Amino acid sequence: MGLTKTEIFSDKQNQLATALKAIAHPARIAILQQIIAAKACICGDLALELGLAQATISQHLKELKTAGIIKGTIEGVSVCYCINDEVWNTLSKQLSSFFASNEIDAKSCC
Repeated sequence: MGLTKTEIFSDKQNQLATALKAIAHPARIAILQQIIAAKACICGDLALELGLAQATISQHLKELKTAGIIKGTIEGVSVCYCINDEVWNTLSKQLSSFFASNEIDAKSCC
């Protein structure tokens, strides 16, 4: 049986790609911005804030939660979401390292 595409890459490469794929949608970025701006868990209706259907918001929240970028807790009949600090900090470090790895002298580039 052949290798799957992810098996030829390192764990760090796969983790970074998974996280970036999860946030690579404008609605998900807007959701993350709302959660970050609240500086707390969001239990309210993100659909009202973002102008999207609740089903759409739910699907985007599911993708972000599956990637581990957000966490959800059930409080009564509502689900509250917040940033998963551990994953967020790891992603921040990985992206910083990735972008810092390109230290090309402007004069030596084509």
